[in-house]
Amino acid sequence: MKVFPLLSRLLLATGLAAATLAMPAAAQAAPPSSTADDIGILVVNGRQATENYPFLVYTSGCTGSLIKANWVVTARHCPTPSSVRVGSVNRSSGGTVVSVIRAVNHPRIDVKLMQLASSVSYAPAPIPTTSGAVGTATRIIGWGQTCAPRGCGSAPTIAHELDTSIVADSRCLGIDGSYEICTNNTNGNAGACYGDSGGPQVRMISGRWHLIGATSRAGNNSSTCATAPSIYGDLSSIRSWINTQVGGLPA
Repeated sequence: MKVFPLLSRLLLATGLAAATLAMPAAAQAAPPSSTADDIGILVVNGRQATENYPFLVYTSGCTGSLIKANWVVTARHCPTPSSVRVGSVNRSSGGTVVSVIRAVNHPRIDVKLMQLASSVSYAPAPIPTTSGAVGTATRIIGWGQTCAPRGCGSAPTIAHELDTSIVADSRCLGIDGSYEICTNNTNGNAGACYGDSGGPQVRMISGRWHLIGATSRAGNNSSTCATAPSIYGDLSSIRSWINTQVGGLPA
């Protein structure tokens, strides 16, 4: 999974943003203006998921996260599918397939909420009140392509993950610092990529993964994944908006 946001601003201009940011385990998503053809970023130079991640959601070319029993968050630039698979790191089997009945786009950043037709039994990822300071250790997860050049390979069947960290906003071009997170690669050749768009950036708090970001786009406007830090929608910064839209987040 390369760290390229399928719909990164950069991708907004290049169509590189449908998958989670270009990181080894998740691909970057393209910015809201990207086309459907650009969706789906994978994690480049990551590794296969080492945990089941019950909150992980496959959203047809993108990645998402369960935030409530009947609500999923992903990237705005990703298409709204008729159904999603929840609770499995395998995009073609396991978990529960459930229909999507509506979507709500955030008015400012590359984030979309999708309401499910019925509740699922998997534990959603809690959204903390703050995403964390520069240097905070995080992880990105997704089904983005695992090689860097655009179109170099297909999405993996098993989600990939990559350990990352929050870096200064100045490391990402075109970032909306109040509502987005600049996310570093593990090294100079790893990160989100096409297919990772909308996928989770999580941090460990008290022994549990908490959801802080959704893959958006590359932080250097390059169509080649993992060549720079990636940009993620800061879910903690819009937590009150999410809470209102879903009728109350889990405690």
